[in-house]
Amino acid sequence: VMVKQGTPSSNALFMATGFAKSYIEGNNGKNMLLEIEKPGNLILSPGAFANSRHNFSVAAITAVQSCFVNTDIIREFARSNSAFAESLLTEYCIKSVRMNDRMLSMAQKRMSGRLADILIYLSDEIYGSDEFAMILTRQELGEMTGMAKECVVRILREFEESGVIESDSSHVKILNRVKLHQVSEKG
Repeated sequence: VMVKQGTPSSNALFMATGFAKSYIEGNNGKNMLLEIEKPGNLILSPGAFANSRHNFSVAAITAVQSCFVNTDIIREFARSNSAFAESLLTEYCIKSVRMNDRMLSMAQKRMSGRLADILIYLSDEIYGSDEFAMILTRQELGEMTGMAKECVVRILREFEESGVIESDSSHVKILNRVKLHQVSEKG
């Protein structure tokens, strides 16, 4: 764990290498996985500007090199460099749109549509490829889609049997992107 939810927020986290997950710690050990953080991401909790607390936790899911950047430095850059301020705002807006889409998906789509959304997200946003290493456990996929691990396993098997993907515990290959998008859209 690199950042702990509820702790004082005086630093942002810059990801140099590796992958991490941002998540909200829920009740009874149930988490909601928000985002996969990849190299180049600046992870800044909204609490840094609102209540001086981290609103979510961040934990490494692969080997990671990262550094903390004092939020006072970020504030000063934002005040003195409008291009930096605009890029920071743009990144927050992109994450907000993505989070709104994920909330709508979880509220209105069936489980297969939610899992299709996450496979498309991993393919498009994280890896830029239809073939990628599966860095998330089945439990984490469940935390990202609002499903039990057993449901994730069942739906992945259904996707395999229908020729949409090939997968094992550490690798996914999208075989039929059109069909995967159809499952995503129909929910």
